[in-house]
Formats: sequence, C-alpha cells, structure tokens
Amino acid sequence: MFLTVILLLIGFLILIKGADFLVNGASSIAKKFNISSIAIGLTVVAFGTSTPELLVSVTSSLKNFNAAAFGNIIGSNNFNILFILGVAGLIYPLAVLRNTIRYEIPVSLAAVGVVYLLVNDTIFDSETSILSRVDALVLLLLFGVFMLYVYKSISHSADVEENSIKTYSGWVSTLLITVGLCMLVGGGTLVVDNAITLAHYFNLSDKLIGLTILAIGTSLPELATSAVAAYRKNTDIAIGNVIGSNLFNLLFILPITAIIRPLPYNNALNFDLLVLAAATGLLIIFMFTLSARKLDRWEALLLLAAYVAYTIYLIQID
Repeated sequence: MFLTVILLLIGFLILIKGADFLVNGASSIAKKFNISSIAIGLTVVAFGTSTPELLVSVTSSLKNFNAAAFGNIIGSNNFNILFILGVAGLIYPLAVLRNTIRYEIPVSLAAVGVVYLLVNDTIFDSETSILSRVDALVLLLLFGVFMLYVYKSISHSADVEENSIKTYSGWVSTLLITVGLCMLVGGGTLVVDNAITLAHYFNLSDKLIGLTILAIGTSLPELATSAVAAYRKNTDIAIGNVIGSNLFNLLFILPITAIIRPLPYNNALNFDLLVLAAATGLLIIFMFTLSARKLDRWEALLLLAAYVAYTIYLIQID
C-alpha cells in the first residue's frame, strides 16, 4: 500500500510538469503565429489532456466495464466544470472571449442533451438502453461540425496576453507540446492505476470508481493545465481547455468507445448527466448575467462547493 501511494504521488508530479510543458508550447505557438489562444485551448490542449479519458474508456469497453466507461466520461465532465473551473477561477478570475460564452459553452450544453437522448432508448419504447454504432456516428458527425467551426473561428489577430507568454522557436514549442502530452498520458495512467488499487482496497463499487476515482484521475491533466494557465493569466486556455475537453469527451471519446463495442447504458447515470447539464447551465448563468464575461472568485467557490456536495451524495448512495 505504501508503494501505491508513492507511485500515485509520482504520477501527480509527472502530470503537473507535463501540463507546464504543454501550456508553454501551446501558448508560444499562439503568440508566434497569431493563432487565437482559445482555438489552441479548444483543440491541441483539449485533445491532449483528454487522452487519458480515451485510453481508460476504450480499455473499460474492451473489458466489458461499461459503467466505468460511461462513468469515467460523465464524471470527468462534471469534475471539469465544477472542480477544475472552480480551482482555476480561485487562482485568477477567468475572463474569456465573447465567442466562448456565446457559442462554445452552449454547444457543450447541447451536446449533453444529445447524448441523453441517444443513450435513453427506453424513452422510445425500447426494452434496453444502449449507445449503438449508429448513435456513435451521429456524435462523430456533430464533432466534425464543431471542429469545422473551430477551424473557421481561428483568428489571425493577436488576442493573447503579450506580457505573460514566452516565445520559443518552432521546434522547441513542438517538442514541449510532444513531451508534455507524453508526460500527461504516462502520469495519468500511473495515477489511475494506483487510484484503482486504493479504491478496491476500500471496497468501492465499479460505478463509484468510474464517476470519481477514474474521472478525477483522468481529468488531472485538465486540472494541471487549467491551473497553470490561470496562474499565468492565460485565461482563454484555462477555460478553453475545459470546454474543449468536455466536447471531446462527449462527441469524440464516447463515440469512439461505442464504435469499438456498443455500450449498454445504466439509466441510473441519468442523474449524473442531469448534474452535468445543470453545471454547464450554471456556468452560462455566471458568465452571461452575474458578471461581464468573467468567472469571479465567489462564483468559482460555488462551483467547488457544488462538486463537494455531489461527491458526498455519490458516496452516500453507493
């Protein structure tokens, strides 16, 4: 058990340093080529930090741990919105581009609704609920539309914070991103493997492991990346990473997993999907009405409190 804890801590350290490399490289590219930093956060950084979710969900599907596959993705998204944005917002208030509020966050909410309809086949008089390969293709089509939007939204007018981003040469920036992604994958795997060992030691159910241990473990890259970005006042990357990762999880990772093997769905997870919808809606309210396109520290604290309450509830009903 002592060795497990040590390996878990080593995994955390690898994740944090990997996130540091990734943010440095991505921010440098955004500044050097005048690429919108929110576009970088929604694509390169979001995909890189979502890699652990992909590995865990695909592996869970192949081993018939379907509840873990769904729980990992839904739980990761809840952790991203409530905990990661909460932490990042406490570090530094998150002011973001208008398009992020007007388009990306509502699109993320719509994606939750689409997934809810696709997985709840019993609504349409089916005896069982399953995410089929056809459903997966629908989600991938929506993912393609979103990526087309991101491509067209890339601005060639510099909008990154000039005084907080260090520029590296092209090959150094690429190396930083590559090494950072590798460290994120390696560190995430190390953390999740040893977290599962600890969870089994304490006799937690597979469903709870998926929604909490796996979800938190695979979201640590997003946590490290957004926290570092917030500390460096790269707020577009901090929030773009989270929203982009959530969209990647629902519209890319989930359907890829279902294409490999259709996923039977446990309707008990509907509650967690509704929590995700409520959390995303709360973020929209904070951004649209209570502050001028900014997540203030008190709002971030409310998100953190909501995640703590949600986690306590999950443990109590397990």
